[in-house]
Amino acid sequence: MKSVIAVGAGGAAGTWLRYLVSYQLQFGFPVGTMVENVSGSLLLGLFSGWFAVKAPKDWVKAGLGVGLCGGYTTFSTFASDAVELLHKQMILPAAGYIFGTLFLGIAAAAVGFTAGQKAGGGHL
Repeated sequence: MKSVIAVGAGGAAGTWLRYLVSYQLQFGFPVGTMVENVSGSLLLGLFSGWFAVKAPKDWVKAGLGVGLCGGYTTFSTFASDAVELLHKQMILPAAGYIFGTLFLGIAAAAVGFTAGQKAGGGHL
């Protein structure tokens, strides 16, 4: 039951943060969604690296990982934004958005994981 409550609370906080980021970064290009997904990948990587060293309770992992990061990031909006750019015949911006989000998201997760392990006192 603790995990369910933690995921709900984390999800509410993550969704609220996502809204704030999107609200602040409203441009013609989906900058907000890209920032949310890349920074969320960094954050989830950080948590995952720290969890690998410290092994917190399951409800903490669920609340921060599934709840907070899951509520903050958004694959569906990323996909919808990409389709919209393609539909508008904005091929180069769409390609930059798709490949930039994927590359930067994976790189951010890797950096976050390494930083999380180090912060948790793990050896790299």
